[in-house]
Amino acid sequence: MRIATKQSEIWSIGLYKMLWKNNRFNFLEPKEIRNPILTAGDIKDRKAEFVADPFLIYEKGIYYIFFEVCGNSKENIGLAISKDGYEWEYQKIVLDEPFNVAYPCIFRWSDKYYMTPETYKTNSVRLYKAVEFPFKWKFVKTLVERKDFADPTILLHENKLWLFVSEATSVNLYLYYADTLEGTWEEHPMSPVIKNDPTKARPGGNAISIDNRLIRIAQNDYPYYGNSIRAFEIIKLNHGDYEECELKDSPLLAASGTGWNKDGMHQLSTYKINENEFLACVDGKRHKKKYYLKIG
Repeated sequence: MRIATKQSEIWSIGLYKMLWKNNRFNFLEPKEIRNPILTAGDIKDRKAEFVADPFLIYEKGIYYIFFEVCGNSKENIGLAISKDGYEWEYQKIVLDEPFNVAYPCIFRWSDKYYMTPETYKTNSVRLYKAVEFPFKWKFVKTLVERKDFADPTILLHENKLWLFVSEATSVNLYLYYADTLEGTWEEHPMSPVIKNDPTKARPGGNAISIDNRLIRIAQNDYPYYGNSIRAFEIIKLNHGDYEECELKDSPLLAASGTGWNKDGMHQLSTYKINENEFLACVDGKRHKKKYYLKIG
């Protein structure tokens, strides 16, 4: 008999102010915010091990965070709300499927809210529509299928919809496009636009539009999952070409070495407050060791 250990990852959700100055992003933690703003302990309608993958929305004077709730080897989508962006209150699980659902990418199209959560065990990207925002969602259709797609992220650019999506291994980034959400989705001729590179292939949140520039957010999953958050300016995006270049201040966020995000970060979702200021919702992890007795 001996004492053995097993290491697990505990993810939590935090909030920063993000400033754009001199072509650089800077992150501040205002005194009004006490991070982390959401943890597994805030989940009241089921047992949770951690919370992660936040997406931030502002609608009619209310802030909303949709995020992954993981517990008992099951992943669902939860919701928290705030009137001022600083004090948050957990609401409930708003999307629960027989399979795991995570990374609730939320976006607005034709005055309606939609979601493309990660549903990699279905080998597809599934589209959901808010029939009673923010609590009730219904499945609309499958957009693309073929692989164990991870972290699908929708972007509207030049009146066309673009879908960036990785796979569970985090090594390739696929690109699709369509004229309408429920129309036909075509794979870009250069797809996968990133090949065999876990340092930047997997999406890590909404794209950011600033100063007529478009910034893609990616997670660095090397040498381990959830290492840091990188940023790439999209230089070309059309039917035939795709080109991007990493920002000079990338990675934007990484392990702090202490506290709730001691060991890594991998998600960034923003809401633009004014021309050069954003509210930035992030997640971070710390490693937790479990000790147990092993016989033999």
